[in-house]
Amino acid sequence: MAIMMSLRRTTSAALVACTALLLPLAPAAGAADRPGPRSAEEAVSGLLDGIRQDPARLDAFLRAMPKGGDLHNHLSGAVSTELLIRLAAQDGLCIDSVTLASATGPCQGTLRPAQDALAEGEFRTQVIRAWSMQDFTPGAESGHDHFFATFGKFGEASWRHPGTMLAEVTDTMAAQHQSYLETMLTPSSVGVAALAAEVGFDPDFAALRQKLLAGGRMQALVDGARTDLDTAMAEYQATEQCGTAQARPGCSVTVRIQSQASRASTPARVFAQLLLGMELASQDERFVAVNLVQPEDYQSSLDNYQLQMEMLDFLRPLYPKAHITLHAGELVPGLVKPSDLAFHIRQAVLTGHAERIGHGVDVTHEDDSAELLRTLAERKVLVEVPLTSNAQILQVEGQEHPFPLYRKYGVPTALATDDPGVERIDITHEYVRAARTYGLSYPELKDLARNSLEYGFVAGRSLWRDRDGFKPVPECQGRTLGAENPTPKCAALLAASPKAALEWKQEGAFRAFEASVLHLQ
Repeated sequence: MAIMMSLRRTTSAALVACTALLLPLAPAAGAADRPGPRSAEEAVSGLLDGIRQDPARLDAFLRAMPKGGDLHNHLSGAVSTELLIRLAAQDGLCIDSVTLASATGPCQGTLRPAQDALAEGEFRTQVIRAWSMQDFTPGAESGHDHFFATFGKFGEASWRHPGTMLAEVTDTMAAQHQSYLETMLTPSSVGVAALAAEVGFDPDFAALRQKLLAGGRMQALVDGARTDLDTAMAEYQATEQCGTAQARPGCSVTVRIQSQASRASTPARVFAQLLLGMELASQDERFVAVNLVQPEDYQSSLDNYQLQMEMLDFLRPLYPKAHITLHAGELVPGLVKPSDLAFHIRQAVLTGHAERIGHGVDVTHEDDSAELLRTLAERKVLVEVPLTSNAQILQVEGQEHPFPLYRKYGVPTALATDDPGVERIDITHEYVRAARTYGLSYPELKDLARNSLEYGFVAGRSLWRDRDGFKPVPECQGRTLGAENPTPKCAALLAASPKAALEWKQEGAFRAFEASVLHLQ
């Protein structure tokens, strides 16, 4: 699944689109007064400062800028609503004209053929609004409730064609100069639910694990999940025409899978899903991590939060190849009682062994939040920050968002989309939002993109000596980063490490981007 190609060609092509927008710009104020020659990075940073308040030029600039990977992405929520409607029609599904939920046939009574939503008109508009945040205004229904309700409405349309869905997502990413995706799926969902229901829950985790592994049934689910992914990837590669002269841009994106566990489910099912994800990550390099999904504020999620962290604490030492990234702190006052805001992020890291945290919005409400922030910084726990998702679901944005606080404490961060199809956004939108809202410089935006590869769970050694300052490992010193002719020792590292290869290519893409932008001036 590590389908890769150089980003240079796509970066240069995209810059053509923004040439007209960038050409009229004068040098940044004061540029002529600066002593000595400036580096390309400094010059491009000055250019960014000059267009920060110009929406069209800022969008063009950041759309063409290399942006690493997306570490927080739910496949079903990432695809466009329009594609989901098309797939529903293709599969002969129905849409309830009252609830607007997708369903299997026959299409009778209030169930209309999904085909009816293909044509422009009132019904199509109603479906798009129900299946996404399009035109949504909070009122009787909150943004939180509308957002999560969309998944139940388009759910029947979202599971039959994962390869086609992945093709759209990776094409969109490649067009915006991203090279890596971790997307979330629920492997062997029906089978693992049945096994968990049959075995039941045992608070003795060791005994429960043995019951689930006994008789080879868990291994059969692992094998089935791998076969399902094989099928999805075959569909993906066929859709993208990967390996042919007509290969689509998405073929350049390296894809890895996080195995979801549904935190609002029964303890037996959550444990079984986590165990399955750990087994998959141990047996198949395409599966890299486990994650807990569903709203953190559901009562069952709250009731079982500590228990689920203890499950991860038990499983983690048994599966050293499996990574852990967790939705934690996707909460605000009023959504839950104050005591539920006090410990989720801390427990996710200290008990659940999370290497990354998704959202982390309620960090200031945790007990001794300053100490927690220092802990996250010291442990290099990256926070996946989907700014638009946080605004739509939790109404937290701007200076009320903890993004600047994380950065102040030195906690690593990376921008992410979460569910761009539902949100009606893309990753460029998130970079624009960060650049305008928080005044981030070009080097700071580059480091966000670097973080999204450095903290990705793709295998191999890093290009960087450590996670402070992005200094290259000794093997890759002495040549320009991203050059086509690395030293022999560096070339050997890049050949052996998918992670280092992605990072090296991104450095080359940065240089090509900067040279192209400055050439236009």
